[in-house]
Amino acid sequence: MRVALITDVVRPTIEENLAVIAEWAARAADAGAQFVLFPEAALTGFYTTDEPAHDFPLGCAIPGEETMLLAELAWEHGLYLGLGLIERHGDSLYDAAVLFDPSGEIVLRYRRIQPQWHGRRADPLIYREGDAMPVAVTPFGTMAFLLCGDLFDDGITARVWDLAPDYLLFPFARSFGEHCFTPEDWAREEEGRYAARAMRCCGTVLMVNQLDSPEREYQGFGGAMVVAVDGTVLARHPLLQPGMLLWDG
Repeated sequence: MRVALITDVVRPTIEENLAVIAEWAARAADAGAQFVLFPEAALTGFYTTDEPAHDFPLGCAIPGEETMLLAELAWEHGLYLGLGLIERHGDSLYDAAVLFDPSGEIVLRYRRIQPQWHGRRADPLIYREGDAMPVAVTPFGTMAFLLCGDLFDDGITARVWDLAPDYLLFPFARSFGEHCFTPEDWAREEEGRYAARAMRCCGTVLMVNQLDSPEREYQGFGGAMVVAVDGTVLARHPLLQPGMLLWDG
């Protein structure tokens, strides 16, 4: 399987981000990719505030108008296409992820289990978590999702280990914050920490991070990695640079 992990600067609107995803899906297909993965909350950026009036417009229904367009992209280019998005379901919001097969069908749908995608004071009737750990069977092996903080919860990674997926899909949204200020800090302190957590998930882990414009106070720094079950980093894309990491599994 040829994998394409895509990170590009988040645009201001869902329509603009869909256009960016469409452009990269076409590039990935032209490069021979069979599978393409985008970051967490790829349609909007991970910009929730715990204020429903601000956050509901970031949410997308599954299925809905946006996922129909993504399904068409998967079908048009003959790709497995995965990404994270803020899901709106009735009066609730979830940090979610979906995987489309080359026919445009949703074959994997996941809701983040770990709750720290929102603050402690967020309305629990609106800001919600999932509990299921689904697996998709593909011609390349079995696949499961985790999102961002899920990877650092021992109970969640133990569940993944028991499922023993061939590939763990890991879209995330990490910024330069209190514990990571520069790419050098990431290389020295954080990359190994993420690789060590990946070892708890049994399969090959495909990681791709949100990339923000430099104007944001806490800039998502992008980057992507492929991590083997023994923690070896098999491939990486540099931080702060839009682009595509191609890897042959």
